[in-house]
Amino acid sequence: MPTRRPKNPTFIAKQSKPVPHEFVLDAISTLSPKTRFMFGCLAVYVGDRIVLFLRDKRTGIPDNGVWLATTIEHHESLRAEFPNMRSIQVFGKEVTGWQVLPVDAPDFEESALRACELIVARDPRIGKVPASRKPSKRRATL
Repeated sequence: MPTRRPKNPTFIAKQSKPVPHEFVLDAISTLSPKTRFMFGCLAVYVGDRIVLFLRDKRTGIPDNGVWLATTIEHHESLRAEFPNMRSIQVFGKEVTGWQVLPVDAPDFEESALRACELIVARDPRIGKVPASRKPSKRRATL
């Protein structure tokens, strides 16, 4: 007779986190995006560029939605396409490179899908190559 594992919580597989705004990943699936949970959000990468953060948290609700990785010089042109886009508030700064398409905006899904179209078209306004990590002092002395 086969042995069975005991019903002990240490043997129960960890539940994976739900993917917020999963339709966004479907819309850019042709680019084979990679994802990684960070800070309670889902970071979305295309190649070596981070393009989006997908956020749906119980705290900081005004920042829930789809975050666009961009730079300040692109805000004006992107706002022409996304009138409800704004800087995220969680960092406490008035203007940030990260812009949010808020989930509570009336055009949220339409805007998120339009952002996906821009990403698929390789629009240079969306996406950043993350800064490389500097070697730690400890590693440098080894």
